Amino acid sequence: MDLNEIPMTPHDDQAKRDALIAYGFMLLGLFTGIFWLVGAVWAMTKSSNAKGSVFYDHFQNITGVFWWGLIMSVIGFVLAIFFVGYLILLGVWVWSVFKLIKGAIRLTNDQPYYSS
Repeated sequence: MDLNEIPMTPHDDQAKRDALIAYGFMLLGLFTGIFWLVGAVWAMTKSSNAKGSVFYDHFQNITGVFWWGLIMSVIGFVLAIFFVGYLILLGVWVWSVFKLIKGAIRLTNDQPYYSS
């Protein structure tokens, strides 16, 4: 059954709004820095409210992008004295853009992040 055929509950609507706000902050944070943290904190604090929603996995995606992005960015900064550090930083940025845009598109189409 397609999710578009299932009426969304107010719980789902709220989870969708919260995830959309987090995606917006995270995408803005790719260019400003501080909003990356704001988006991640927003997603982490709102994820418990989204449990049981069809959009809960979007919060897992957002926090996963944050933590992996942070870890790999630290490694990239440490290795920036070598050329490979810049390649790691570029790779993290491209990967983050892809994951966040994919999530925002799936969210606005009322789809979970991970398809079954």
